[in-house]
Amino acid sequence: MKEEINSFLNYLTVEKGFSVNTLDAYRNDLQQLASFAGEEATKQGLISSWENFSRQVMLSYMLNLKERNYAATTIARKVAATRSFFGFLKSEGIIKTDPTENMSSPSVGKSLPKPITISQVRQLLEQPAKLNTVEAKRDKAMLELLYASGMRISELVNLNLGDVNTDEGFVKCFGKGHKERIVPIYEQAARSVQEYIAETRPKLAHKKDGVALFLNPRGDRLTRQGFWQKLKEYAKSAGLDAKISP
Repeated sequence: MKEEINSFLNYLTVEKGFSVNTLDAYRNDLQQLASFAGEEATKQGLISSWENFSRQVMLSYMLNLKERNYAATTIARKVAATRSFFGFLKSEGIIKTDPTENMSSPSVGKSLPKPITISQVRQLLEQPAKLNTVEAKRDKAMLELLYASGMRISELVNLNLGDVNTDEGFVKCFGKGHKERIVPIYEQAARSVQEYIAETRPKLAHKKDGVALFLNPRGDRLTRQGFWQKLKEYAKSAGLDAKISP
């Protein structure tokens, strides 16, 4: 696997004229990727090769970076380097399928413009559980998913049922320009969304047919404004109302 990395770095040097510092960053990122790929291949009883690097392994890698508390900008850089690398491998005929195809780097924008601490996030996530209502159970799933994915509020409310894969732990969302992003989510968030779909959403749907994931009490898609109103209520309940703004 090192041979392919060296070939890519040589390509960046000769064809792209990248600086030494940039090449070092690519080298470090790809060596970390290769190490993770090797560990995953061993777990699955496979030979360590880029051909065996699947889309699911890529999602696991992104989730691993997030769980290790890398900054969003760092994760975005590492994913961008990975996408460039696999694009090179495919163009050279080394792999047949690019596992990062249609997978953009994680958004580095903040869903909540004023950043809050981890403990404050936990306080916010705990608020819906204090209410035994159908809407509160929906809101719990939405907050968990928002925190797990880092997506924008508009992306969250525009999700459809088919955009979330709770078994494999990822969500597909569409940002500006209808650009698709595949984002991994942790187990707790996946479980909350799964419970919402199975138990709570049917109570909100009122037998209506529709594809919207998150519904309001009338059975229609919850709007961005509707969710922000709920978010502000939970923030106030958690004593964070001065720290949250749309």
